[in-house]
Amino acid sequence: MKDILVIRELAAEYAQAAYSDKNKEKIRLHKAVNDLHMIRPIVLIDEIPWGEMETGDELTLRCADADLRKLERRLRRILFQWRHMPADMVLPDYIGVEKVIHSTGIGVEVEEELIEGEQISSHKYHNVFREKGPDMLHAPVITYDRQETGRQWEKVGEAVGDILPVKLVGEATGYGLGCKTWDTIATLMGADDLLFGLMDEPEFMHGLARRLTDIFLNTVKQYERLNLIDMDAMYCHCASALTSGMQKEAGDLAHNNLKKVWGRGLAQIFAAVSPQMHEEFDIRYMKEAMEPFGYVYYGCCEPLDQKIDILEQIPNLRKISITPWADVDVAAERIGSRYVLSGKPNPSRLSLGRPDTEEVRRELSHILAACRRNRCSVELVLKDISTVNGNPQCLFEWEKTAMELVAQ
Repeated sequence: MKDILVIRELAAEYAQAAYSDKNKEKIRLHKAVNDLHMIRPIVLIDEIPWGEMETGDELTLRCADADLRKLERRLRRILFQWRHMPADMVLPDYIGVEKVIHSTGIGVEVEEELIEGEQISSHKYHNVFREKGPDMLHAPVITYDRQETGRQWEKVGEAVGDILPVKLVGEATGYGLGCKTWDTIATLMGADDLLFGLMDEPEFMHGLARRLTDIFLNTVKQYERLNLIDMDAMYCHCASALTSGMQKEAGDLAHNNLKKVWGRGLAQIFAAVSPQMHEEFDIRYMKEAMEPFGYVYYGCCEPLDQKIDILEQIPNLRKISITPWADVDVAAERIGSRYVLSGKPNPSRLSLGRPDTEEVRRELSHILAACRRNRCSVELVLKDISTVNGNPQCLFEWEKTAMELVAQ
């Protein structure tokens, strides 16, 4: 009974935020950016070092039941962010219960040496392709565990269903269901062998890319057929997914439709290769992988300012990631008003735990000025925040500075 009271109190506070005029206005701002008719830039904060965020007892878990404790953690983190560093975060007006999904895998497992840290871990990957080639890879078999999903849905529904709707949600097409061929290969070969392979064994590397592209397409079509895609996702990984396009209909929940969700592509390891090699080994396959989707968001941590022209080949491209290692002036000029510029401010400025407001102001003003000059729709996404050196206040200060600047 105590667990239920804890969850109900949190759910009531969540409902108040989700149904607020503030949340409705943020949704309107998100859609305007992704529709390429920006009202003002939006600011998002994600991948937060939650282990360093405790300032009182707001994040302290009180539920004993494992299922309710999991929901409690999610609600406490959402409400903490809503209170202290909301920026332009948006909330669905329901509690989502994730569908329980199983996969048989793609035929190989990562072999690595791992040093685990509190927030992030260090990985040294070993090459699993030393003796075998792409033929060892195969498409997974995806299954939906209706029984376990139903159990969790009923439990959450009984606890809070009279406060706000409880809804089954599938997998969002962000990183988990994104086409990350070369991120996958990097974990199966290691970075050095991958990069040398592009030069020394191009046919072998093309074989891997071909096989993994086929596996990606097979996988997302299984998700579509089994209705396991989150058709109402508000985010595509850490970026906004809200748009006036791809209008959903009631039947889309029962019969998923890839044309009404975002596709995501990335090739982070290709930060180290030329535009020509990037086009040959990734874009060539990405064009096929992204064709089924309504809109496409491309990029992650790889600098793309010198590669906008090759990205334009990707069908349905709508958003491009521009990282701290890219020249935002060049990127904004080449992107213009045709795509959303997803700007990624440098999270390392928070690592010392001291808010350097002037440096943050300089960096964000530079990004915003480049986008204003070139009529770009822009979102600022602070992510990969590995540490705030035990001082969450510097993250709160970053949010205040960013919100002040986008309001100008």
